[in-house]
This record gives sequence, C-alpha cells and structure tokens, in this order.
Amino acid sequence: MNSPHADAGPPTRCPVTGARAPSTALYGSDLDGDAMPAFYEQLRGFHGPVAPVSVAPGVDAWLVIGHREMLQLTRDEQDFSHDPRRWSLLREGRVPADSPILPMVGWRPALLFADGQQHRRMRAAVSAALAGINGHELRRSVRATAEEVIVSFAERSEADLVADYARKLPLRVITELLGLDDETGRHLVEALAGTASATSGAADASKRMGAILLQLIEEKRRHRGNDITSALLHHPAQLTDEEVLHNLVVMFVAGNQTTVNWIATTLRILLCDPQFRSSLTGGHLSVDDALDLVLWRFPPTQNFPARYATRDMTFGGQHIRTGDMLILGLAGANADPEILPDDGTPVVGNRSHLAFGAGPHICPAQDPARLITRTAVDTIRHRLPDLELAIPQSDLQWIKSPWSKGLASLPVRFTAPVLPQHPAPSPEPQPVL
Repeated sequence: MNSPHADAGPPTRCPVTGARAPSTALYGSDLDGDAMPAFYEQLRGFHGPVAPVSVAPGVDAWLVIGHREMLQLTRDEQDFSHDPRRWSLLREGRVPADSPILPMVGWRPALLFADGQQHRRMRAAVSAALAGINGHELRRSVRATAEEVIVSFAERSEADLVADYARKLPLRVITELLGLDDETGRHLVEALAGTASATSGAADASKRMGAILLQLIEEKRRHRGNDITSALLHHPAQLTDEEVLHNLVVMFVAGNQTTVNWIATTLRILLCDPQFRSSLTGGHLSVDDALDLVLWRFPPTQNFPARYATRDMTFGGQHIRTGDMLILGLAGANADPEILPDDGTPVVGNRSHLAFGAGPHICPAQDPARLITRTAVDTIRHRLPDLELAIPQSDLQWIKSPWSKGLASLPVRFTAPVLPQHPAPSPEPQPVL
C-alpha cells in the first residue's frame, strides 16, 4: 500500500541497519496550543505527511498529519488495527510500566480498542444508546443547566468561562445522560478529576470511578431507566457488564473534555473576532459556523492514539513495520495545505474536517456533542450579551498538552444581569438534531 506522498521527505530509517532516525518529541511543556501549528508544519516540511515522533521518553511512534493519509489510516482496519495488544514495543516489554502513554492506550473491552465484528457489535449498542437521546429534551436540559451555572457567577460581573462555565456544564449534562443522580454525579466528576491528575492518588481515583459506574450498572440491570447506561445494558448486542463499564468510561472521559474545549474555544472566537461576531449578529453567519471553524482550526482533540500496523508497508513515504504505533494527527491533517484553499482558510460550511476522526470509528457522539455545545454558547450569549474579554487576547493561554486543544482560562467581564431564580427558557437555537 503506497500513499499519494510515497516519495515525500527523506527516509527516516537507515537503509543498512533499518534503525529509525531520531524522532521529534510529542511531549513536554513546550508543546502548548500556541506552539503546535508551527510544530506540525515543521514536521510536514521535513518528513511529509507521516513523521517520526516519540510520545514519551523512549517510546517511538508515527504522527500522521496528511489529510489523505489520515483517511486511509482511519478507514483501513485490515492494515491499521485499534488493538494495542498488537503494539510491538509493548509486546517486547520496551514500554516502562509508569510510562504516561499507557493509561491512554492500555487495552480495555471497549469499542475504542476493537476491530471488525467486535467493534461493530459494541458500536451498534453505543450508537443505538446515543440515537435514543431525545434532542428536544437534551436541549431543554442543557439550557436549564446552563442557566443555573450562569446564575452561580452572574452577580460577580466577571468569570472565567473555562472554570466557571465550560468545565461545569458538560459534566452535569453527561452524568444525567448516564442516569446518575446529582450527588453521585458529583462523586463521579471528582473521581474523574483525580484520575486525570497524574498524581499518586490517580489509581485510587480510577478505582472510585469504576466502583461508581459498576454500582450504576447493577442498579440499571434491576431497574431500567431512560438513559444511556440502560440502553447499553438492554441492547440486543448483549454487552457484558465489563464491556458496558469500559464503554461508559470512554464516553464519559472523551465526551467531557472535548465538549469543554469546544465550548470555550467557540466563545473565544466570538469574543475575539469582531468580524465574525458582527456577521453572527447580522445573521450572515450562525453559531454552527463558529462551531465548525473551531473544529477546523482548533479541534478539541488535536492528536489521538492510536492505530497499529498489521504488516510491513510503505505509508506516507515512510517504512512502517508490523506493530508500529501510528498517532492520528487530527489538527495537523486539518491544516494540510493540499485540502485547503490557497489562503489556508477553511470554507464556511465545509465539514470535511477530521476533528471527529473518520471511517468505522468516527466519533458516534458528534451530534449530541454539537447540540450541547451550540446550546451552551447560545444560552450564555443570550443571558450575558455584553460579554467581553477581561484581559488582552494575546494573554490567553492554551493548556499544555499535545493531545487536547483547550484554553487554560477565558476571563471575561459583563454587566450583572437580573436573572430569574427559576430560569425562563431561552429562544430555541437553530438548527436542531
């Protein structure tokens, strides 16, 4: 299998020994959101659409940043597997037990780590559970929750829309979709925060998260509800409790952070781009256009692990060996000059971006995620119409992560509105699911 760019870039393995040339680190504090676009273009200029990187000290992989190569990588399950048990470095014991990449790629019985029939079986259950979400009810729930969150900080006339809004809203909505009550949902949120803390307490937090979800599964086995957990448990695919648990973890962890990033970055564009804001107010552009612009330029997940080569091949001009890890460079592929207009600006209305992936494993939750994000943005624009940045735009910072593309904070100020204690409905956002 040869890529369209089979001759791009210099060889990255010695033709005599087969040893790989030194790779570029895809980790470290220097790789924040501001630095990453230039980083991708440097890799593209030197290596072409597939570049050698290290994802942790001593752990090499390939970063795929070509749009056509990304489509091939995500669509071809025969040559590129999702199962990390195929990873040669792991099989050979060359990945340290404490490597920070392991929590992201360790095998679990979830659709994210399955191929073929196993993946289709689990995806059928997950897709059906998500399709069962009533869009009108979800919109009302998101709006009511957004109103409550806004009330919690509105009297201050200032807020950090990341910490005070974008981080709080999706968690509450997602835990409700899973079928958790408010108190248990708060405990799950706390456990998730501990799991992601990369501290000595992360393991205990992970166990708490698992225990909460197992208790939820046991409850929904006995008493079916109108929620995602119940839908998974009672689907004809007959997922085991362990499979339901790990698919819930994937949906909760992946769905939460990406939605946080999507909400905050969309609000950043509306606050910082006067032309876009004016076009939005004048009806020339919609909030959905802003959402799509974020997915093109600032995809909430900028890199995503992983696929594993099932055979030796030439791909993107590189010599890939069986068991090599390949990273989905979503942000880099979106910026591929070959698929953008000459000025490098995505066309409004064009949704050929790869923010949700592609192929059989394309994100199954993109429709509810868009509804949640659109409603969150619409509601705060309606309730706080004079929002403005509280600091210069140049002082805004991205979180320091090669994986996630999100703002560290978004300080704003506004005129404290008179808000009802029992929030009234906001106007219906358009379009619906």
